Amino acid sequence: MAILTGPETRVIVQGITGNVGSGFARRLAASGSTVVGGVTPGRGGRQVDGLPVFDSCHEAVTATGADTSFMCVPAPFAFDACHEAVDAGIKLVVLYIENIPFLDALRMTAYARARGTVVLGPNSAGCVTPGRVNLSELDPKFLLKGNIGVVAKSGAMCAESANYLREEGLGVTTIVSIGGDPVLGAYHRDILERFEADPETKGVVMVGEIGGRSEYDAAPFVKTMTKPVVAVIIGGSSPPDRQMGHLGARLGAEEENAPAKRAALAAAGAHLGDNVTEVGRLMRRALGG
Repeated sequence: MAILTGPETRVIVQGITGNVGSGFARRLAASGSTVVGGVTPGRGGRQVDGLPVFDSCHEAVTATGADTSFMCVPAPFAFDACHEAVDAGIKLVVLYIENIPFLDALRMTAYARARGTVVLGPNSAGCVTPGRVNLSELDPKFLLKGNIGVVAKSGAMCAESANYLREEGLGVTTIVSIGGDPVLGAYHRDILERFEADPETKGVVMVGEIGGRSEYDAAPFVKTMTKPVVAVIIGGSSPPDRQMGHLGARLGAEEENAPAKRAALAAAGAHLGDNVTEVGRLMRRALGG
């Protein structure tokens, strides 16, 4: 079974009348997700490719029964848009948005968590369960359905992990990009807990990077898991005081850097790879194949 989404998932796209939003509405619908409409304040009553546009999430949820939002609004409007989605009863929000101000991200993710809404991002590539629901920028035609969960900050690392698993004949249950900003709505441990509880998932690939404590803080839970975890931490050779791609990917305190994260995960029993190209082979070995 999928984590985060299911056959009943009904999706709205916040910012659907913009170029990015309309493109994703078409893309998600074409890949099998049930997209029921979108939201752009002031443009209610219009349609985008036959999908109704509403002025607010409250109107959209009332009219369509939506429970999930793929959010493509400009960063300055993300704070209000996320609060509106949570207040309307949306239970999963994908923030496909970069450069959300730090305090906005801190407040909106805390607000969502307190009210039981899962937020992926900011700067998340989304999540996908092959053959069921796609809420991501990943193309399902390159994904093999199977029994391995994938969680990473980076959308590119999600895709690479799935590719190297497929080379070993291993498919995925659900792939989750939690995002690459310093403040996130969900961290590695949050997703690992869901994979541990999922009966279809038999192992998990976890890809992290320098910056933040998400990977380090996940280690105590990895130690308790009944399923093998293959872990990779990237960015270990980055220079000090340099942002490496994601806004949150920079050297910091000891537990934010690659050596401490690797050591903590190794002590917890994770199978460590030096880079993402190794995840398929390591998972095959961890499963006894």
